[in-house]
Amino acid sequence: MATDTDAGTGTDGATDTRPDGATDTTADTVSGLGTGSGTDVLVLGGAGVDTVVHVPELPLPFADSYMIRPGITARAGQSGDFVALGLTALGLRTHHLDMIGDDPEGDLVRAFHRDHGIPLTAVPQPAGTKRAVNLVGPDGRRLSLYDATRSHESDRLPEATVRGLAAASRHVHVVITQPCAQALPLLREAGPTLSTDLHDWDGVNPYHEPFALAADLVFLSTSALADPERTMRDIAARGRARTVVATAGAQGAYLLVDGELTHVPAVTPPAPVVDSNGAGDAFAAGFLFGRLNGADPWRCARYGAIAGAHACTVPSTRTGALTRAELLDRAARPSRPPGA
Repeated sequence: MATDTDAGTGTDGATDTRPDGATDTTADTVSGLGTGSGTDVLVLGGAGVDTVVHVPELPLPFADSYMIRPGITARAGQSGDFVALGLTALGLRTHHLDMIGDDPEGDLVRAFHRDHGIPLTAVPQPAGTKRAVNLVGPDGRRLSLYDATRSHESDRLPEATVRGLAAASRHVHVVITQPCAQALPLLREAGPTLSTDLHDWDGVNPYHEPFALAADLVFLSTSALADPERTMRDIAARGRARTVVATAGAQGAYLLVDGELTHVPAVTPPAPVVDSNGAGDAFAAGFLFGRLNGADPWRCARYGAIAGAHACTVPSTRTGALTRAELLDRAARPSRPPGA
């Protein structure tokens, strides 16, 4: 049975049982930009908990032990959580669907969504909620260690739930966590446009290909790519995407639209960089905000760059997504490259 924490304004918190057996619980949320009923963005997958460990340097030299300051913190906020948070902060009506365990990590994920007013459909995951350990260096770089025991190849999201939520959404952002690949055909049949983030794909690993070829909009990092342009063009040639965006950290991003490649400059962070965790998710949220409000691709990428730069200034132990007003204010300022 999937449990829904649904969002609305001025409701009484009543719980109803849907025809498919899922439970709907209503809570207050930020009002969206869209008109009428429905959801602007359904985020599929990527709900989990990170244990954040600040280390003196990366890579971490071998030693018997380290004394860690400012300490070790466990908090909800993996890729899907942060994309959903970023979209919600920008005023888009957002719904998150994933498999979550009945465990302390699952409690943190449910509380994260409740506290930020993000509707969550939680499908029971007997293997437990996704979790990872993030080692964060003084310069904000991170190394993530994911627990691979928290999912199985046989895991599936309920078809009726996927179809129903997708059909009610303008757009679906698909995280590359298990079992989202199996839901891709259902999402295509439901009709909304799709996006995905391939993160540090090397352009070869076959796990990522179904996501890369099914999405209308593809994000990925250049960090593991020998030839980013070739990979971007290959995605566009073999798949459905008319827009491919490759983020390159301090070097900005590369935007491929209908065969034309453009460089998007990086944005100077508004404060010192403390943690790169969540920057890519914030970039995706900013880009989708622009896309769903009719902005051209370059403007969308600029929104993404602004949101990503902001995320780098937020410690990984807390959340602080950019609001719509802040994004539009910063976008209206003259741009200058980092260090200028």
